[in-house]
Amino acid sequence: MKTDEEILQIAKEASERAYCPYSKFPVGACALYESGNYYFGCNVENSSYGLGLCAERNAISTAIAQGEISKLIKIAVYSPKSDLCFPCGACRQWIQEFAQGYNTEIVLQNNGMVQKYYINDILPYSFKLL
Repeated sequence: MKTDEEILQIAKEASERAYCPYSKFPVGACALYESGNYYFGCNVENSSYGLGLCAERNAISTAIAQGEISKLIKIAVYSPKSDLCFPCGACRQWIQEFAQGYNTEIVLQNNGMVQKYYINDILPYSFKLL
């Protein structure tokens, strides 16, 4: 199983591949699953802004496309432009969806140190179907 530092490093490397000519704000993410598999993604912007894809949703989509079915246990998010690069609201909802009831850890960098939060704390009232 990858450590927090390792998935944060993978997220950092993924941020270097970001396509962000409009915001100039590269972001990388690395999603770690209960199976031990991990998947990474970067943000991909579009001139029609609403069509852009965040790094977190890119990583989770890659996991789904690769057939991952286990719980999302951790996701690291990194941007060289900002410490504590929290997921946006849409990504928080995606993380909650694929956590499958698990309180997924959000792994961030703060002044070069790993800092963790839990999805239930940063999205306390997520949308859930009955």
